[in-house]
Amino acid sequence: MSVLGRWRIVQMPDYTDDYRDMMEPAYILFEATHGEFAFGCVTGSFAGGGDHDAVQFDWDGNDEMDEAQGDGWAELQSDGSLKGQICFHGGDEANFVAQRQTSSTAC
Repeated sequence: MSVLGRWRIVQMPDYTDDYRDMMEPAYILFEATHGEFAFGCVTGSFAGGGDHDAVQFDWDGNDEMDEAQGDGWAELQSDGSLKGQICFHGGDEANFVAQRQTSSTAC
């Protein structure tokens, strides 16, 4: 099993419950060569990803319209969830727990 795919961030214990989905439903996406995430007023993208059960990444993006960057990691858990951390250079650490999103199409 790997981290590839789109994950819905369902817990961010360091933030109030309503912050996580302030602008859109919080998520992190891992594709073969890159990824992206969004939570609260923060968006970011990164190179890397891959078909692994744990990843580390450096990201660039925005935090409330200001440029931001940092690093992060994510690791599959035995219960199928994804646990990780998005860190801001010189700043906060955003811990998260995510559940794999499944897509469905209308008939």
